[in-house]
Amino acid sequence: MTPRSGPADPGQKILSLEALVTLRRRLRIEGRSLVVCHGCFDIVHPGHIRHLRQARTMGDVLLVSLTGDAHINKGAGRPLIPQEHRAENLAALDIVDLVYVDPNPTALSMLEAVEPDVYIKGREYENNADPRFRAERETVEKAGGRVVFSSGDVVFSSSALIDALGQSMDPFHSRLMMLLEDPQLSAGVLDGVISGFRGKRVVVVGETIRDTYVICDRPNVAGESPMLTLRPLETRCYDGGAAIIARHAAAMGARPVLITALPEDDDAYEMRQRLTAEGVEVVALPVGGAIPEKQRFVVGTQKVVKIDLVRPYVLDATEQDRLVSLVAQMGEADVGIVADFGLGLLTSQTLRRVCQKLTKQCAFTAGDVSGSRANLLAMRGLDLLTPSESELRDALRSFDEALPAATWKLLKETATGEAIVTMGPEGLVSFTPLEAPMIGGDGFGSRLKAEHVPALASAAVDQLGCGDALLTTVSLARAGGAGALASALLGAVAASVQAGRMGNLPVSATDLRRSIARLHAANLTFASADVVEAAGGVRRVS
Repeated sequence: MTPRSGPADPGQKILSLEALVTLRRRLRIEGRSLVVCHGCFDIVHPGHIRHLRQARTMGDVLLVSLTGDAHINKGAGRPLIPQEHRAENLAALDIVDLVYVDPNPTALSMLEAVEPDVYIKGREYENNADPRFRAERETVEKAGGRVVFSSGDVVFSSSALIDALGQSMDPFHSRLMMLLEDPQLSAGVLDGVISGFRGKRVVVVGETIRDTYVICDRPNVAGESPMLTLRPLETRCYDGGAAIIARHAAAMGARPVLITALPEDDDAYEMRQRLTAEGVEVVALPVGGAIPEKQRFVVGTQKVVKIDLVRPYVLDATEQDRLVSLVAQMGEADVGIVADFGLGLLTSQTLRRVCQKLTKQCAFTAGDVSGSRANLLAMRGLDLLTPSESELRDALRSFDEALPAATWKLLKETATGEAIVTMGPEGLVSFTPLEAPMIGGDGFGSRLKAEHVPALASAAVDQLGCGDALLTTVSLARAGGAGALASALLGAVAASVQAGRMGNLPVSATDLRRSIARLHAANLTFASADVVEAAGGVRRVS
């Protein structure tokens, strides 16, 4: 085969070591460079795509070698995908030219044989003293090659991912199919988890926001200057911030208490009445001014202008003490959720004190942030954090490290149990520490178990509030004893429900059940069009 010629069968990319050595000789004659990446690649998630895209720019031909099943030691049940299928998944990517399944515990023998021009490793290996990696590095450099440390470009949208995949097999869909085949993620099991939400006492602490959508006619350009002209047709108001988290919890059957700050005006009174009618107990610190409002001007389903009518809270020491006292007065609860929307209610010091109270009083605690002024690193000692990737990297000032390395740093710095990192249209990754980290292992992959859940909304109508729906659902599921993966999947389901409609509306237990049923039904329909060949593997029949 000729790399980059695009073989019709991706399986032609999977070669033996002997074939690779022969091809390597030909590449030298042609003056073409070889780049090598090596790893487990158990689940091809967005982090891998970024890593491979970056590697692809560093030479003419990209070889991806993967560790064989016999030498993967990343916890019980790993690898999740047999080596043959892992190789097929990689070969299906247009950015990958060659694939090799390495039967050895390290890449040393393969590197000695093919002598790559460039060997790519994650940035977490840059200061790694592991003798196995040191031997690999010395081998590459002795042969005249170079070792490059890169976690790949930090991309926050799906455009680069779509470009990378082209028309090849969608690994996200394959991952979702594999998840839904897990008995622990069956519709019946997940329904039982949702039933366990009922009656859970939930304490929610955070700012309340008024989200206003101004629906407008199609825009025009003003005559006096090149500016946009909008004609409002309708105004819709939604409860946002910590208020929607409490409403989600109530709609899912829990008994939430919302601790927030509210002015003493008609808008605040109406919000109290509305939340109380839905089963939310409201405990508010009285403040001046108006409820913070964020206006979005919408044409069709597109938001064209956002205006923040927000005056940050400024609480004196007495008011801060009063807020912490309100949390303490709640007593024991099943779930404690703290949400910092960066409006000043929760200063770093107040946030630490609130987290201390919640961890003592609640069986399960979780936190999330939103906005550039939020204090992610002040959320200490919680069981779960659910930041977006950009929020995580901004808080740590970590823009070059691989996502597992950055997440490990977050967990250590905040003494947090686990994290779910959301990535918008790329889905989410659930990170949980391994019970028995592998001694001398390969970086942060030996300390954290990462589970990728693809985004479940095929086309998002409105992304506002997706993180709040996820945070609420995952917290209730974990408090009820559900595992990290089942909880993450339920959180992704809740986020997809929220993304499928305009405005911040509560996601109910019924919404979750219907979406799960549709998800499993769609998976059965898709799977019925596949045939399993006698030699193993799955062939798509169209």
